[in-house]
Amino acid sequence: MQQNNSTTEFILLGLTQDPMKKKTVFVIFFIFYLGTVVGNLLIIVTIKSSRTLGSPMYYFLFYLSLADSCFSTSTAPRLIVDSLSAKNIITYNECMTQVFALHFFGCMEVFVLLLMAFDRYVAICKPLHYPTIMSRRVCTILIVLAWVGSFIHSIAQIILALRLPFCGPNLIDHYCCDLQPLLKLACMDTYKINLLLVSNSGAICSSSFVILMISYIVILHSLRNHSAEGRKKALSTCTSHIIVVVLCFGPCIFTYTRPPTTYPMDKMMAVFYTIGTPLVNPLIYTLRNAEVKNAMQKLWHIKITSESRR
Repeated sequence: MQQNNSTTEFILLGLTQDPMKKKTVFVIFFIFYLGTVVGNLLIIVTIKSSRTLGSPMYYFLFYLSLADSCFSTSTAPRLIVDSLSAKNIITYNECMTQVFALHFFGCMEVFVLLLMAFDRYVAICKPLHYPTIMSRRVCTILIVLAWVGSFIHSIAQIILALRLPFCGPNLIDHYCCDLQPLLKLACMDTYKINLLLVSNSGAICSSSFVILMISYIVILHSLRNHSAEGRKKALSTCTSHIIVVVLCFGPCIFTYTRPPTTYPMDKMMAVFYTIGTPLVNPLIYTLRNAEVKNAMQKLWHIKITSESRR
């Protein structure tokens, strides 16, 4: 990566500088990250192994869990390791790589949530055309477009980051590299770059959130014409999706749609959407989804039975 500065490394200040609190951070976030990886991998394995979870909704849920695992992995391991270190140094290239990974998998999560909302809209509002519209070929094309869109978004973020010159302080008051904390260290007027950041990440977060909420309002409104049992099942599914949308987009909009100013809650907001949301998603989709729970029980029952026969 070409550097437009004399800085070769940064120092991440993390969530705290207190040695005792850093130990607490290590324990808490190690448990959170372990839960995130195990929960999402469990969903991935269950969907891949179960014949009953072959619908487009679970096809998209598979990729949401994959994106969540990778999204959390882009920040959590470094936070955990750094909590045991006295001086948390990250090189310039490592920092730029983290910016790319953070936005690539975060954007993928956003796009998959949009696809899941579209799937529910077609299933509930156009049930007769659902098999044709949401065929496996169409779903595959949509997922490929989501990957391509995420890549383009991440490349745009990297281009903005590489344009920032760093010639003085290298202390990042954060636990990971992102454009917002990097803007504060740049020795140039960052007004235009911040506008580009808002028009890129901020626009994706805000417009996606508006589209998602409108789609779910339309879906909930159309449930009046369904049977009581159909309403109950659709409402349960949509409620899970809406909870995930609010948890994901609230902190994201707060972070990327404002000037590069510092607020005391910035780090907590970042923790919420980089570590909290990937941890909560598996819980929401399993605890509120009978089909996923039944598939998991059958999967583990088969494995336990096969092991006992050996």
